[in-house]
Amino acid sequence: MQFPFLSIITFTPMIVGVLLLLIPEDRKTETRVAALAGAALCLGMSLFVYFSYNVGQGGYQFVEKFDWIPRFGISYHVGVDGISNPMVLLTGIVIFTGVLISWGIDDRPREFFAFLFILATGVFGVFVSLDLFQLFFFYEIAVFPMYLLIAIWGWKVTREYAAMKLTLFLFIGSVVSLVGALAMYVTVGRATGVYTFDMLKMAEAQAAGVFNFNLNVPLLGSRPFEWVWFPFVFFGFAVLGGIYPFHNWSPDGHVAAPTAVSMFHAGVLMKLGAFAALRVGIMLLPEGARAHLPWIVVLTVINVVYGAFIAMRQTDLKYMIGYSSVSHMGLVSMAFATMNYTGYVGGAMQMFAHGVMTAMLFATVGMVYDRAHTRQMPELGGMARKMPFVLLGFTIASLSSMGMPGFAGFMAELPIFMGLWRAGTNTADFIAPYYAWIAVISALAIVITAAYLLIAIQRVFFGEISEEHDHHVGDVTVLDKVAITVLSITIVAVGLFPILMGPMVSSGVIAVLRIFGGA
Repeated sequence: MQFPFLSIITFTPMIVGVLLLLIPEDRKTETRVAALAGAALCLGMSLFVYFSYNVGQGGYQFVEKFDWIPRFGISYHVGVDGISNPMVLLTGIVIFTGVLISWGIDDRPREFFAFLFILATGVFGVFVSLDLFQLFFFYEIAVFPMYLLIAIWGWKVTREYAAMKLTLFLFIGSVVSLVGALAMYVTVGRATGVYTFDMLKMAEAQAAGVFNFNLNVPLLGSRPFEWVWFPFVFFGFAVLGGIYPFHNWSPDGHVAAPTAVSMFHAGVLMKLGAFAALRVGIMLLPEGARAHLPWIVVLTVINVVYGAFIAMRQTDLKYMIGYSSVSHMGLVSMAFATMNYTGYVGGAMQMFAHGVMTAMLFATVGMVYDRAHTRQMPELGGMARKMPFVLLGFTIASLSSMGMPGFAGFMAELPIFMGLWRAGTNTADFIAPYYAWIAVISALAIVITAAYLLIAIQRVFFGEISEEHDHHVGDVTVLDKVAITVLSITIVAVGLFPILMGPMVSSGVIAVLRIFGGA
């Protein structure tokens, strides 16, 4: 029997979270040390699984499976492929650096870290799930702690509003996608006589033509099964991915959340939504994806360009990064719409690259806010004199975000735009100009992104420092510098040596494209 690496990665945060609650409340140092040890274990195991993955073999590896509720066809079934394995590593990196950044939390750190680790279990669980019921189970575990973490430890001005808004949006989205998932479950069961939530078996049933029939839809008449249910599944999950017009919960959630939760929110949770939309919507309903993605790409270009313009208008650093995150996540959904190899490789790389660089941006902004007690750019200036290491981290993340060669963002964004252009030349005549214009318009966001990030660097880190900040602002801690170093090395390593991730992602993408018949 194979050693249960993925189960250990998934449930270690939950176990650590429970153990943290058993530590006496007044032992805050011991709580922090235990949390860091748990996070380090998660990161170490994630690194082991990542580098132990056999790229040449491809497919799902480190697979574990046993019956959970056999009466309803529910199993505990986990595994990673070339797309989900980098997401597991991303989660390990963010939970480790998030604990380092949160070392100074003094308000009930025991409960804070416990909820943060429970959240991590939900995220790990979604990325490794191969059973649809299990995926929803972990999906809800990932969403619920966000409410408490924001409502209790978040920014006092908007935390209750932002926490409730986030929870309602994500809960409604998950219910909508669950309806589509149940429709697939029932259809497969009726056609085959075997009711199962196993996504591999559901994919086999789809390939065998189980969904190849029409449904009568009011006002629309007879429509194929996949055409009807794909939008339910895709948009239900894509709400968490920040797709337009269901995105406006995201910036408020980013701003109100404490720093580590913002890192998790933008760095990992939004990828969770995009990943689930790919895994459940596109891979289980490929004909529905083929029918709907050509118009969904219009929504993604609004994400990309609108998000960039709104980010440029912000004076609050956190709001700027929040809208920037919406813009960059639009590139992931745009990559899905290309339905070709180049675009999908870029989309998978973008999920990882954006996760790391956004975690870095929120981490560094949190460091500035904790010391200057303001995020308003007009009130800041000269921070480079006080926090040179923060300047380094913010600049590296910004260069990656604006697609500068040599950084992870470039290795992700370039294939997406190439995939868009290729989609424009390979599709039917009436769609070809459509994709070409999407590529041209979306490229404007690169220029806008560079503008607002360079302006932010100039306003926050250079110029004159106020007398108040000159006397009261100090440098960041050693642990903060370790977190910046870890994130910086990841961004630069993937940018300079794409072979570290590219072949692995490629193996996962090829499997997705087989579902489209080699599109």
